[in-house]
Amino acid sequence: MDKIDRKILHELQLDGRLSNQDLAQRVNLSPSPCLRRVRRLEEQGVIRGYTAIIDQKRFGFPLTVFTRISLARHDTETVAKFERRVREIDEIIDCFVLTGQRDYQLRVVAASLEDYERFMRDTLHTIPGIGSIDTSFAFGVVKQAPSLPHL
Repeated sequence: MDKIDRKILHELQLDGRLSNQDLAQRVNLSPSPCLRRVRRLEEQGVIRGYTAIIDQKRFGFPLTVFTRISLARHDTETVAKFERRVREIDEIIDCFVLTGQRDYQLRVVAASLEDYERFMRDTLHTIPGIGSIDTSFAFGVVKQAPSLPHL
């Protein structure tokens, strides 16, 4: 990946709806080589897809909750079942494997405190193998970058 590829990626992160013509102009290429580079980045899996960034509050999910999970056991089956179940739950936006005292950190969105309580009781607590759950509510956002750093 060279400097031009990085410029292409930066511009697409800022505006994924750019036409190839506009993108080519922004990175100082003609349209055909620009399109070839974009297609190559897609084929290599560097560009995994295109999406819209939705305002979660306006969409009806004003609460962001960070939920840290410790598993009771760390055998292959328990870990696999937990991770498979987490992937199926829409309210869980992100799930990270951690080092330290907790095994996972989830970013969960909810419509209300009552909705989150229902999520905990009816969804999260039903996953086998969880040893403990620790929850923090986000009061606000200082930074939420829509793109990776520009190198």
